[in-house]
Amino acid sequence: MTKNTGSIVHESLDALFEDSTFLPELQNEEREKALRSIRSILSTPNHVYKSFLRLPLNNGEIVRIPAFRVQHNNILGAYKGGIRFHETVNEDEVINLATLMTLKNAVHDVPFGGAKGGVIINPRNFENEELNLICKKYVRYFSDIIGPDKDIPAPDMGTSEREMDWMMAEYKSIHPGESYLGSFTGKSIVNGGSLGRKTATGKGVYYSFRYMLYDFLNQNKDWLGSQNNQYANKLIALKNKPLNIAIQGFGNVGSIIASEAFRCQYLENKIIAISDRNVTLFHSGGLDITKLINYTQGNYGDLPKNEKELEKANISAKIMPRDDLLTLDVDVLFLAALEDQIHINNMNNIKAKVIVEGANSPITGKADLFLNKKKKIIIPDILANAGGVIVSYFEWMQGRDTKFYTEDEVNNQLFEKMKKTFEIVYPKYFSDHFSLRENCYIQAVMKLSIVLYKQGKLY
Repeated sequence: MTKNTGSIVHESLDALFEDSTFLPELQNEEREKALRSIRSILSTPNHVYKSFLRLPLNNGEIVRIPAFRVQHNNILGAYKGGIRFHETVNEDEVINLATLMTLKNAVHDVPFGGAKGGVIINPRNFENEELNLICKKYVRYFSDIIGPDKDIPAPDMGTSEREMDWMMAEYKSIHPGESYLGSFTGKSIVNGGSLGRKTATGKGVYYSFRYMLYDFLNQNKDWLGSQNNQYANKLIALKNKPLNIAIQGFGNVGSIIASEAFRCQYLENKIIAISDRNVTLFHSGGLDITKLINYTQGNYGDLPKNEKELEKANISAKIMPRDDLLTLDVDVLFLAALEDQIHINNMNNIKAKVIVEGANSPITGKADLFLNKKKKIIIPDILANAGGVIVSYFEWMQGRDTKFYTEDEVNNQLFEKMKKTFEIVYPKYFSDHFSLRENCYIQAVMKLSIVLYKQGKLY
């Protein structure tokens, strides 16, 4: 993971302690006592729930599958966080991700708390009927702690609108006569989902990059030049430069990032490499993203893996090993796959000048420190991939009002919401000594601390 969440809270509070504008009501010993309380509250989850889902398989075997739901903090609103189906899920990971959800919602001023769920399975190993039963069992086992005003799950790795539809239907059957549309987000449109939700994370990731490299840079070029800041100098050097881009991951997030970059009218982008779980495809002149998206839609989400499949897709590309993408000589690297992709063993070989985290925690803590010392511009997950939870909030609101927005309305609201956050954290990043990730954490912890104090939680 990027960094232990306890360390994130401690380091953010250390940075805030000397800031006289932060909780000025608290002084001396009273201030130290309050900050110790904040450390304790934000470093630990409110609740950790674990169960074993008893599942009869179609072959007659009965298995028990570990499942988790972690509720970190709800000071800002109902708990909110995805449910992932993956064989690497474990309790510590789910706790860490729930904490990061609290921080993500705080930095983007979304009125939700942080939660996360997980089931230790590889969904590819189960038939649809079995996956449906897993979803139903998950809701049954945790039905007392989830709900529209308690804890609102959403899709994550290994889950999609299909699983959310199944789970919402089960919640409805368990709680007849109660409000149910807001019990899950990321649902299909016909089941109360929001237009734009499926593409929201990818669009938000690309927008975080485009806003920095185009809007912010053009609006603040003179100011950036006046700052004695190496990150600012790196950004200025990229102004009006043709950008070679590599994208790790070509699923729901990575393919949307690729589509947005491919069609962008503001920057001169050239996507020279993409990868998935099997392969990297490279073309120095740029890949045809439209053809590749069309191919994956008819090939279970997989990119062409050999020359025969490339020919079938009518794609010109060089086939390379999957992990080679990370160390290519590119200007921009989007990470939209799994955690811990850049680590101590490959961090010396990362050549990209800008790294954007579409996945959760794709850079380990040690690698993050190393890359920041090299003055790589890193747009972190907490900032970049919040599109999903922001549009989940819009979906939740639409479900309460039963009034639904058009896709353009959703996208415009998403960009406006993210822009407000960028307008706070980008100027700080390019004018102080903290990384952008640290600036986001500090902003989030400050917001949570003030609300905790105002609600009398620090006494």
